[in-house]
Amino acid sequence: MKFITQVSLAPAAASAKFATDAVVVGVFQGSDGKTVASAEAQALIKRGTVAASLVADAAAGSGRVTHLTGADGTRVFVVGLGNADKLDAKSFTQAAKAAFGVVTGTSAKSVAFGLMDAKAKGLDLAGKARIAATAAVEASYRFDITKSKKDPAVALATVSLVVESSQAKTALAAAATGEALGEGINLTRTLGNLPGNICTPTYLANEAKKLAKTYKLGVEVLDKKQCEALKMGSFLSVAKGSDEAPKFIVLKYTGAGKAAPHVLVGKGITFDSGGISIKPGEGMDEMKFDMCGAASVIGTFRAIAQIKPKINLVGLIPACENMPSGRANKPGDIVTSMSGQTIEILNTDAEGRLILNDALTYAKRFKPASVVDIATLTGACVIALGHVHTGLFTKDEKLAADLLAAGHATGDTAWRMPLDDDYQDMLKSNFADMANIGGRPGGAITAACFLARYAEDLPWAHLDIAGTAWKSGAAKGATGRPVSLLTHYLLGQA
Repeated sequence: MKFITQVSLAPAAASAKFATDAVVVGVFQGSDGKTVASAEAQALIKRGTVAASLVADAAAGSGRVTHLTGADGTRVFVVGLGNADKLDAKSFTQAAKAAFGVVTGTSAKSVAFGLMDAKAKGLDLAGKARIAATAAVEASYRFDITKSKKDPAVALATVSLVVESSQAKTALAAAATGEALGEGINLTRTLGNLPGNICTPTYLANEAKKLAKTYKLGVEVLDKKQCEALKMGSFLSVAKGSDEAPKFIVLKYTGAGKAAPHVLVGKGITFDSGGISIKPGEGMDEMKFDMCGAASVIGTFRAIAQIKPKINLVGLIPACENMPSGRANKPGDIVTSMSGQTIEILNTDAEGRLILNDALTYAKRFKPASVVDIATLTGACVIALGHVHTGLFTKDEKLAADLLAAGHATGDTAWRMPLDDDYQDMLKSNFADMANIGGRPGGAITAACFLARYAEDLPWAHLDIAGTAWKSGAAKGATGRPVSLLTHYLLGQA
């Protein structure tokens, strides 16, 4: 997709014209309940492209889009921005996604994005340009890899960001970042949407190799024997129930010489049956999404490699299936992790933490500046936060602030959860150093506490994306979260 700029239309410029076949403008909800047109919408009205009455009748509710046809044949997409005083990064993102979602469903080949003049809290011009570009790329996503009949191609090829001429350079630079972010999100969505019989641990490893080849990244894929040599007993215990070979994937991006790297650790359970503690059959198909943490690491690498910030980054992905068989973990089994700590497995469906812990131990060899693990870890986090916020667990105040700020800036929000030591007692075992579950109360917290035991002396945070990584129902599919949060966080560290 091509991103360009064109000069903003002031309301006085009645003779000016957008050089595209479609236009996105905004309307606000006034304090008196009436619709208030944005400056760009007023320009269209003054030029006679659309009638003021039609714009006034457009839905001003946040994210609602009204499709009008202008007098000159131009398609006009009027998107509701809600109350002007409440417009922020999240609602601006929702509006941009809604607008491009409608635009990409038409035959429009070019569109002028006329929301750049909207004042949103916490967003400057660059932020709005980045969000617009990301939204356009995301809206162009179609998943038809596994369909015999392909979806119609998206016609939209050019997006014009409507800004003052003095702002063009800033807007285009931010749009390039947004485009890279959108591509990373879409890659994450594709990997998440692929079924478990295609997206196996080996497939994930090959995708990492392809990405490394394209962007000249470092990559290493450790096989079962190499993991055994490293004594990754916890990770391998989960993998042994499946016929699919486990893979431990290491990606490296070097953009800052010998600086300490930031490390992302992604849970890569390519299908989770629950193992011997098998899950109910209903909805089990969605357990192909249990590798969305791994997918988000690969998607973030895709974005970072294209943006090329001055930062060092390492991605660690323990990838395997969790299946029931004669070789699978049994409730009551005790395994030894790479750290030497022993674990009593009380529930084989609490397997994500059993692969992440060895990855966290492995991460220590890089002497990292920060470590963030990303995992569809617990249903308890969905109960706590629903599908709005990602759960954030950390004792590192700076890391917490940086991740929360990145989420707020991108609309890919997180909510900080407790990680008090008092919860650690729930993981006590009579037979091992710890149990892998702590019971139903505070399940997302005790899962994070389990991981914390392997992240001592690390600047570490855990993101539980069980409620945000995918959608169910009619809109079923991977969301690409939290690639936006992670990428924005990393750019802030560069």
